[in-house]
Amino acid sequence: MNIAVIFAGGFGQRMHNQDKPKQFLIANGKPIIVHTAEIFNEHPEIDGIIVVCIRDWIPYMERLVQQYGLHKVKKIVPGGISGQMSIYCGLKVTAEIYGKENVVTLIHDGVRPLIDQKIITDNIAAVRACGSAITCAPTTETFILVNDDYEISDVPDRSLSWVAKAPQSFWLKDVLEVQEKAISEGYTNVIDTCTLMWMYGRKLHLIKGSGYNMKITTPEDFQIFQALYESKETLCGK
Repeated sequence: MNIAVIFAGGFGQRMHNQDKPKQFLIANGKPIIVHTAEIFNEHPEIDGIIVVCIRDWIPYMERLVQQYGLHKVKKIVPGGISGQMSIYCGLKVTAEIYGKENVVTLIHDGVRPLIDQKIITDNIAAVRACGSAITCAPTTETFILVNDDYEISDVPDRSLSWVAKAPQSFWLKDVLEVQEKAISEGYTNVIDTCTLMWMYGRKLHLIKGSGYNMKITTPEDFQIFQALYESKETLCGK
């Protein structure tokens, strides 16, 4: 069983949009969340989709599911007080519906719509072979590490530096176990699941993805996504 948990539980303050959350902004004729969900919905190995959404926007998300024929969306659930807790809400519901055993869970940002079918296929295969899959892209610029005073403390070798993106995929039983342990110890706002699993000593397997697999966070990201999408449509002859 392969289940996508798409979290879209935030409002997106950095987008500077007061009318609606960024995941529902219209880009190239459809809400961003629809662009994202359609890719999972069309993948032959995905058995179901759980969407984690802002509570007040659940009725709107339900209408989008009907309008765009997202038939693999099995449940839309309200998010938590942080990104980590929103993911946990989605994982709990996944376990309630499908059980915990032999379930591959692909955790993905609702505002990361430029994934492709191969990334999903590679994530599923890597979890089954290695126990986890972190979609990453090699860096094209130099990373620096800073201390609390914003002084440069280290310059890692760029050839060994990658950027963690999404999906971030795991056996459901494993990721739920780590989530519940972290929450019991007071960790409820860890930046992403990759970081959380690393904190608890879990081995992580890298999947090479594309630098185009961007997360739409700012108005500049939104403009870049529209340009990339239009370019892709042109190249595909649509």
